[in-house]
Amino acid sequence: MHYNIWLMTTDISITIKPGDEKNKAIIDSEIMRALAKKGISAKKEEIISVFIKKSIDARHAQIKLILRYKVYIGEEPNGDGEFLPVWKKADGKHTVLIIGTGPAGLYAAFRLLEKGIKPILIERGSCTDERKKDVDALEKEGKLNAESNFCFGEGGAGTFSDGKLYTRSNKRGDIGKIYRIFVEFGASEKIMTDAHPHIGTDKLPGIISGMRNKIIELGGEFKFDTLCTDLIVEKISSSQETVIKGIRTKNLKTSENSSITAEAVILATGHSAPDIYKMIAKISPSSLEAKTFAVGVRVEHPRSLIDSIQFHGKSMPQAAEYRLTTQVEERGVYSFCMCPGGFVVPCATAENQIVINGMSASGRNSQWSNAAIVVETRPEDIPYEFQKKATEDGCPALSGLYWRTWLEEETFRQTNSQFAPAQKLTDFLKHKDSTDLGESSYKPGLVASRLDQWLPKEICSRLEQAFKDFDKNMHGFVCDDALLIASETRTSTPVRILRNKEDLECIGIKNLYPCGEGSGYSGGIGSSAMDGEKVAAKICEKFEK
Repeated sequence: MHYNIWLMTTDISITIKPGDEKNKAIIDSEIMRALAKKGISAKKEEIISVFIKKSIDARHAQIKLILRYKVYIGEEPNGDGEFLPVWKKADGKHTVLIIGTGPAGLYAAFRLLEKGIKPILIERGSCTDERKKDVDALEKEGKLNAESNFCFGEGGAGTFSDGKLYTRSNKRGDIGKIYRIFVEFGASEKIMTDAHPHIGTDKLPGIISGMRNKIIELGGEFKFDTLCTDLIVEKISSSQETVIKGIRTKNLKTSENSSITAEAVILATGHSAPDIYKMIAKISPSSLEAKTFAVGVRVEHPRSLIDSIQFHGKSMPQAAEYRLTTQVEERGVYSFCMCPGGFVVPCATAENQIVINGMSASGRNSQWSNAAIVVETRPEDIPYEFQKKATEDGCPALSGLYWRTWLEEETFRQTNSQFAPAQKLTDFLKHKDSTDLGESSYKPGLVASRLDQWLPKEICSRLEQAFKDFDKNMHGFVCDDALLIASETRTSTPVRILRNKEDLECIGIKNLYPCGEGSGYSGGIGSSAMDGEKVAAKICEKFEK
């Protein structure tokens, strides 16, 4: 059936060869062909096509580019996703405390400012300029600042560890709005159209600083190097409800203690702040629940090898990505946070830990590519000793957190420094020592270690089988040049802070709004930003009643 429709909007996808994406004649021809396949008859001059997304199909020897367009026939584009929200100067009528300045915290602040509500943002870490010095000291000297590092500080964990924006959680909010705000403060317009958008750790600090300056210009406040030491709550006798009234803080530079009150408190503290869970556990242990998370290692290959596998030996201008997943002994094992042309970085938040993560600069042009390979870990998988301790401490939901901390400390015990334990992938599978680790992007340095002997056996056995499965899909993935670096433990939080579905308040503490990765309701920059917006919108609704 053919449609002769004067006013119409439709989405189409076209497939072209690499190098043809700037050839307007080929693009126009393929758009007309795609419309014809859908039974749509229109003249070329009646059509306006708006580019939406680009992705690469490298599954076969012939690499293809897939371009998505929104096509307007006989009408003008409506401008969806093109406009910034209107922010207002804070009028002082209402104040909201936001603990954490990651994407959830920053986007919550911007959402509050759409209604002129004043945000006060509390951050245990330093601002981006000072934080960069702390990150450099950790990488170059192994000197850890436990409060300002790859995980803690202005912008959250993503600022100095990659800035990947890809999310499958588009139904949770307007991801286009999230991207548009990033572009407003300096991100490339490409993030609006790339299938797997990425800002890069070399660009993000400046973007985050610009966001901070705008929030301050609109009347918001930031308190850096300020640790939340306790939640100020009050029990309402008439209803027996616990209500948060504010927080207690400590300035980490001056050691000054203070109290800050507010009408609502947003928790946007990320996945690396166990002290926050323990504060909630003291007040309302039933507000926490154990959740599934994942732990494992980071695998690093020469970038040229991954590019050759994924692009079938052909040259491409960008570094190749991969996504791998399998099932082993009823648990998922999968790649996470794949960093093409990237680096492996140290992300500990305590002196006696080793935590590994990956990052890429905007150009994704280092000589290595890496990814976490992690094993699904359910609450029932946590060893009994940690479940017992959490129960004795009055909050069984903390068992996974205790076990995660143990694993990070066990990793540290292998080297007693920020040098990370590592093993060649082939040696891991053969259960043998690695005599020569070769080069790595991990700046503090590596120490040869029998990961196959000291990592939890349930993790090791599943990783072994998964690597064999992955090599079938990506032949050459298992090779002498591949390194395993331990341990990758912060893919997500092992604890969820329960909240009401209607108003998004913590179920046991009124006026407390958990959001972002630390709440257990999102993962990554995009979904955390949307979750922060969603929580802030609920607070706005409450103030308007």
